[in-house]
Amino acid sequence: MERREGMKSSKKNKLKNLLKFTFLLAVTIMLLFPVFYMITNSFMSKQEAANTYNLISSASEGNTNKMLSFKFIPDMVTATQYYSVFFKEPKYLLMFWNSIIITLPIVLGQIVVATLAAFAFSKLRFPFRDKIFFIYIIVMMMPFQVTLVPNYIMLKELGLLGKYSAIILPGIFSTFGVFLLRQFMKSIPEEYMEAGKIDGAGYFQLFYKIVLPQCKGAMASLAILVFIDNWNMVEQPLIFLKDESMYPLSIFLSRINSEELGLAFACGVIYMLPTLLIYLYGENYLVEGIQLSGIK
Repeated sequence: MERREGMKSSKKNKLKNLLKFTFLLAVTIMLLFPVFYMITNSFMSKQEAANTYNLISSASEGNTNKMLSFKFIPDMVTATQYYSVFFKEPKYLLMFWNSIIITLPIVLGQIVVATLAAFAFSKLRFPFRDKIFFIYIIVMMMPFQVTLVPNYIMLKELGLLGKYSAIILPGIFSTFGVFLLRQFMKSIPEEYMEAGKIDGAGYFQLFYKIVLPQCKGAMASLAILVFIDNWNMVEQPLIFLKDESMYPLSIFLSRINSEELGLAFACGVIYMLPTLLIYLYGENYLVEGIQLSGIK
């Protein structure tokens, strides 16, 4: 009897594992399908991409139906779209560098500001500390559209509209980084701080020598999340920048027309590479930082 029950439970476990594996495999294929689709189609010629993805009208019995055809594998593999992006039409590479010019200062600036503010909110004691942090949480929960008008008015009064600083400065002082690092720093035992104070360390030394070395994983995860978020921004450049030559590549990818489909596939692959490489390199830091900060 015990052996039969053991065999039944073993079969049930195998069946559960098989169902889980099948479900996860299906989800993985669904998630990776757009990436595979974009990569294969980036090797189409411009004419093939335009002819394949134009709306096809078919008339039958007086009714006109429109359908969109899809194609996974190009008739002839060619790198003409990448050649166009890198050599024939440099405006796309300029947009790529615009994305870097906007994103990197935001990432670096937010790490500096967030670490200092998080240290103050987690380890220092001052009046209304928790109430001010509560306001931070409220601001973090607000969508971008809610703060759009106040940001626009403030940037206009400061004379920053039309400049990269109109996007970079609000991005640097985002509340999310403060929240993430503050949650992590609160997990650092107070005994470490007390030991440092006994040895005569000031607040800067406590921050630099005790807190900061233990926050490398959280800082790396913050850098990855901030990079991905700002690398894909669309609304801020459209609203705060007036010169189209300053637009990031995400603007072009959000406004694709039928004549630029082939270029869009190639630009999409190029645009995806930095995010993919950063994630693959910092995956362990991202998981560790989020787990230790208590964010679910």
